[in-house]
Amino acid sequence: MRALKEAEAAAGRGEVPVGAVLVNAAGEVIASAGNRTLELKDPTAHAEVLVIRAAAARLGSERLIDCDLYVSLEPCAMCAAALSFARVRRVYFGAGDPKMGAVEHGPRFFSQPICHHRPEVYGGIGEGESARLLRAFFALRRPLRPDEP
Repeated sequence: MRALKEAEAAAGRGEVPVGAVLVNAAGEVIASAGNRTLELKDPTAHAEVLVIRAAAARLGSERLIDCDLYVSLEPCAMCAAALSFARVRRVYFGAGDPKMGAVEHGPRFFSQPICHHRPEVYGGIGEGESARLLRAFFALRRPLRPDEP
C-alpha cells in the first residue's frame, strides 16, 4: 500500500508515521504525502491535509469529488473535517486510533449532524502493518510501561 510507504518515509524523517494517498475515480494517484508537522513547524501538516492541499491545487478545485483517500491511520477530528469539506468520496484507513481517531473512535465526526458531507468509510485496510509501524516508532521514543504488552 502506497500510504504505508509514505508512513515509512515519515518515520524516517522522525515524524509520526502516517501516510496518505488520494486517487481519482480511475485509480490514478493525484497526491501522496506523509506527516510533516515537525519539518514544517505546522501542527496542521498531517498527511491527509497535505494530500488535500496538493490535490486541490493540482485539480484546480476545492472539491475532490470522486476521489478516494487511503491513509495508514484513522483520521483525527481536524482531518475528518477537512475530508468532509473537500467532499472526498471514500476514506480507507489502516489502524484505528482509540486516542485521537475521530471516525470510528472519539467524536465519530462523520456521524455528527454538523457534518454536511459523509464519505463512505472502510477501516482496517492494512491494519496490522500500520499498527506495527506505529508501535515500533513510539517504542523508540518512550519506554514501555509495565502494564503494556
